[in-house]
Formats: sequence, structure tokens, C-alpha cells
Amino acid sequence: MRYLSVCLGGLLLLLGLTAGAQAGKPAQGVAMHGEPKYGPDFQHFDYVNPVAPKGGEVRFDAIGSFDTLNPYVIKGQAAAGLGFLFESLMAGSADEAFSEYGLIAETIEIADDRSSVTFTLRPQARFHDGAPITADDVIFSFETLKAKGSPSYRFYYANVAKVEKVGERQVKFTFSKGENRELPLIVGQMPVLSKAYWQNRDFEATTLEPPVGSGPYRIEKFEPGRFIVYKRDENYWGKDLPVNRGSHNFDRIRYDYYRDSTVALEAFKAGAYDIRLENTAKLWATAYDFPAVAQGLVKKEELPTQMPAGMQGFAYNIRRSLFQDPRVRQALAYAFDFEWSNRNLFYDQYTRTRSFFDNSELASSGLPAKEELEILEPLRAQIPPQVFTGAYAPPVAGDAEKLRANLAKALALLQEAGWTFKDRALINAKTGEPFKFEILLDEPGWERVALPFVGNLKRLGIEANVRTVDSAQYENRVRDFDFDMLVQRWGQSLSPGNEQRDNWGSQAATLPGSRNLVGIKDPAIDRLIELVIAAPDRQALIDRVHALDRVLLWNYFVIPHWHLGYERIAYWDKLGRPEVTPMQGPQLNTWWVNPQKAATLEQRKAGKQP
Repeated sequence: MRYLSVCLGGLLLLLGLTAGAQAGKPAQGVAMHGEPKYGPDFQHFDYVNPVAPKGGEVRFDAIGSFDTLNPYVIKGQAAAGLGFLFESLMAGSADEAFSEYGLIAETIEIADDRSSVTFTLRPQARFHDGAPITADDVIFSFETLKAKGSPSYRFYYANVAKVEKVGERQVKFTFSKGENRELPLIVGQMPVLSKAYWQNRDFEATTLEPPVGSGPYRIEKFEPGRFIVYKRDENYWGKDLPVNRGSHNFDRIRYDYYRDSTVALEAFKAGAYDIRLENTAKLWATAYDFPAVAQGLVKKEELPTQMPAGMQGFAYNIRRSLFQDPRVRQALAYAFDFEWSNRNLFYDQYTRTRSFFDNSELASSGLPAKEELEILEPLRAQIPPQVFTGAYAPPVAGDAEKLRANLAKALALLQEAGWTFKDRALINAKTGEPFKFEILLDEPGWERVALPFVGNLKRLGIEANVRTVDSAQYENRVRDFDFDMLVQRWGQSLSPGNEQRDNWGSQAATLPGSRNLVGIKDPAIDRLIELVIAAPDRQALIDRVHALDRVLLWNYFVIPHWHLGYERIAYWDKLGRPEVTPMQGPQLNTWWVNPQKAATLEQRKAGKQP
């Protein structure tokens, strides 16, 4: 599903609180390390147009279907765009590694010993039904999300020991012992729900009743599985706040649902929706030669981003006995020929991914530096020895000779792991069972990537089958870890932290709906995650993330795919966008409808000269 999203990346500060938020003093903004860019008197973010016109409708596509309007639980498929209804205590900026500023909260105050954080709510903050946002709503939201929400909230809030009302508009969060330097803004990013609305409803059930929120948009109309339309709230309480100025410019935001990306692309060409975020290299290279592009009616742009690329790849489910031996996981990586795929399928647009934090300073490279060795040495007996002796690099092929050499290496590793090649099939030497597994996909477009990989595996005697299912079945199977291998992407922020527990932590491995799809249960990785969370400054964070990255890579949990350093966006020429693209990439909620362009576009689409 393609939609505007808000990343739940790592969040705030503690050591290094300076002018923005001195310990024990209320402040309007905070940075994870050092000072926030924007001071108390800032009027708007630098990457917005503060006088952008309001009005018009923008249309997006979504793939599959939806059956619920509650985005905070794992049950059901939530509609695209529901984040527009809800707000958090703090709002992040897109031109800093990790800073946040007051939204529902007017100020944030962190205890001198960093054992708690207190938020003072804005008196004008309101829900859509006109009720004020209170401390009780904040407390209810925390307790409900932690107990009944998606598993990620349990990991984010695991170190919050107590939440209490300490003033008419003040809420205090007290933390358990230990260093967890993100917690103040992890709490600050929590969506605030209406207690009055939710307390007599089943929060864990699917629902098609539009919920009460406090955000800039309300649901205007929808039809499950077909479309949903959001209307800008003219009476939105927070429209003049500095964090919102220049944003939320569209009067309406509409998502239309399509069966698959192929149908969606044809709909875009026909003008059925306005903006397309293209994630297929072949389509970007070949499918945008339709007349509207040649006539200048559709703009095609590559907008830069400095966000970590994260990790996308063929992900193993190591809960399966077949993939528990790391030599087997290493071996299968030799059968994926990225260079061939990049040349023949992707028009050489991609860079091979070599890190779980690629495209950023957080990516490990070369041999571990002194600071990394100090982190890794106590774990030496628990982690792969290659962490200390080599720089990880995925196998390289690209031609028949190199691929044959890679497959020979793969077969040697498989033989070491107890597999033997017999009658053109790979057989377990002890049990006689064949090496057989399924690659689960949710879009037919992935088949052209998976099938060449399957063909190479066949040369090793491995029977791999590709199965593409509909979005609902896919989501249910992934939620329950009912797969052998799939294509998965783990996004990363510029400030990794508590979310790493959900991605790789042992507790998440058995919790349905978690992001630990691989099934990692490793005490050394758990320890590295906690060190990342407790990093006292930016350099320590970088060193600790490097160490975690190396251990994840050398365990061969994923066969890495590829990444880009930019976003591919095509849009009909009725839109305006800010001149500045921030480090975190294009922010579509800062774009707007240009009335003159929109009128001209309609005339030209109708064959009339403007």
C-alpha cells in the first residue's frame, strides 16, 4: 500500500540538552543530541512555503483494500491516510537528524537526573468534537496503546514506569532505571486519543466508524476497499502553530484503491490521481513515455533524500529449521545475482545494499574501529567471528562465470551444513528430506525478481516456489510468521533507538504483528540494541549502530537487495512544492494546489488552449 506516512524513528535527547531544552526547565523544542535548529521564536520550518495557498484536492493511489479506520491495532487492514486525523504531543522536523517541537504540548520539561519528562498541554488544543485535550486523554492514550495497540508500542514504552497527572494541563512520565535516551520524545510522538470516544468502545476491534481525532483533517466520505476522502478542518485548532505553518494545504485528500500497481499506473496515466511515488525501476525507465509527459502535463522528478536506506531483501524466517544454520543462509545469498538483475531489470538505477543503515553515516564499513571493538569485544564469544576479521560484502556476480563460481561456493557451504547433491536434488544427509521452501509475495511485480533467483537455486538442487497472494492473506500470514521467505524492508531513521527492539529483539520474535519477522532471539543483539538506546551522544550512537549493523550482517538474516539516494515522483502539473527539499526527503504534506496551474491543466487535458 502506498500512502503518506509518519516514521516512528528513534526520538529525543538527554545528554547534550542545551539551549533548546536545559534539564529541569520547560522548553518548546528538543534535539536528540546537541541543540535543536529552531529557537523559541521560530515562525515556520525552512522547508515549507509559509504563504502556500490553501484549497483544491489532491488524489493518491493505494493498493489492495481496507476494512478498518483504527490504524493503531494489528487487526484488519487500516485505510490509507488515517494519520491525518490524529496528533501527538510533539512534532518532528524534516531537516534535522532528530529534533522535535511542541504540538499538543506547549512545553516539555526533562528532570535533572533524566528520570522523567513532563509535558504541559496547550489550552487551545481540541478534539474534532470540540472537547479540550486533557491530561486524562494523554494518560488514557498511553495505557490503551501499550495494552491493546500494535506490538511496537509495547517496545517503545517498555521503560515507562508510571504516568500521572501533575497539574491542570500537565502530564508526567516517570522512567524505569537505566539509560534510555530517547524516551522523552518517544512519549512525545505518542498519538493522543479521545478518552471520551474510546473508553466505551472495543479498541482492538475493526471499525468503520470514523473516530474522533484532533488533526488537520476529518474523514468526509469513504467506501471500504474503493476510496477514502479527508477534508481539511477549517476550524483546526493548531493551524497557526509554527510546526504547522505552510503544511496541510489541500482542502481534500483522496485515496483511490486499485487491485495492483499495474492497474494503478494505468489509472495515473489516465489522470485518475495526481501523485505517484514510483518504486519500480523498470517502470520509471520505460513507462513514463506517455503523451502527457511529453506535453509537460506530467512532471517526473528525482528528489534527494539523506535518510538511511534501511534494509530490503529476501528475509529468512529462522523459526523454520531449514534456515537455522547460518551457513545455509550464507549459501543461498550466492544464488542471487544482483548485478544481472540491476542490468536487465532495473536499468542500472540501483546501488547494492551493504548495510542495514545504508546511505548514511550510520552504515558500518571496513574493519571495526577502536571504539567499535570496545563495544564488540565483550560479546566476542556470542557473535560471528567474521565481525572482527572482515568487512561484510554481498556476493558479486553479473556474468555466467562469476555465477558458476558463486554457486560452487554455495554448494560447499551447504555440504558443510549437512546437505548433499543427489539426482539433481539437494537432500538432507541425515533425514533424506529435500531442500524445499516457498517465497511469499504480495505483488506480482516481485515475481520478475524472485524467479531468476529461483532458477539459480534450482541449479543447486533447491526447490523454491514463488507464491503471490492478495494483500489481506499476505498481511495475515506475515502477522502470524506463516512464511519461509519473503521480501521485506526495514526502514531506519537518522536516530535509531527503541524501535530496534521491535525489529530484532528477542521478545518481539514471538509476538504476532511485530517487525522481527526473521525471528531473531540473540542475547548479543539484545545487548547491542540496549547500548544503541542508551547512547549518550551522537558519536557514541554512530559507533554502537555500526556494531549492531555488523552483527546483523554477519548473521546472514537477509539477502540484501538495493537502494536509491532519491525519491522517484511523478505528478500532474497542477501542484506547487517548496523550493527546499529537506534532508529527510520530500514532504508531500507541504505541497499545494496551484489554482492557475490547475485551471490550465484542465483546459489542456480537454484539448483546449489556455
